[in-house]
Amino acid sequence: MSYRSDPGDLALHGVRVLGFATPSRVADRFGLDVTATAEALLDYEARGWVRQLSFGGSFGWSMTAAGRAENQARLAAELDLAGARDAVAAIHAAFLPLNERLGTACTSWQIRPMPGDPLAFNDHTDWRWDQRVLDALASLDASFSRLCDQLAGRLTRFGGYAGRYSAALARARAGQPAWVDGPDRDSCHLVWIQFHEDLLATLGIARGAQT
Repeated sequence: MSYRSDPGDLALHGVRVLGFATPSRVADRFGLDVTATAEALLDYEARGWVRQLSFGGSFGWSMTAAGRAENQARLAAELDLAGARDAVAAIHAAFLPLNERLGTACTSWQIRPMPGDPLAFNDHTDWRWDQRVLDALASLDASFSRLCDQLAGRLTRFGGYAGRYSAALARARAGQPAWVDGPDRDSCHLVWIQFHEDLLATLGIARGAQT
């Protein structure tokens, strides 16, 4: 049976996974009560685990170093309680080659080498080039979904990533290119980054130690 995380743990973890996050975004991501999530974040602020920041007129929560340590300890305990450490490690190993392919596709979405300029910005005027990138992203969809299902079968909080990726991909393929890598929406790239951060945090792997 899949392990269901404590709502308070998810409120803290949501700030780490989502980055600059509002209580409503954290609550929406994990199906939490918004008021309870906001209250939890205020409590965590008092403990020095999160801090509220303003950026471009918007307010959101960010995690402190102490908060990351607390989050890491809670995730480790959760993983052991769920008896899922070996299974999640195996899924991480299977994810690594998919992550390389995603990185290659996103680089191709942003850069289209030209004669004399191997780092030329992709202006998206070559629809064949872009279509190959979209096809590459689509080729990851089924494998990513299987990994997410396996993880959600162990830890409930991993549910939702696959559906969000598929939805973003569908919009991108329907002619809305911002859904490939837009930072202001649940784009393919953003969902993937959040999943990767969630997976690394779960195993206690520092980003950059392994891709």
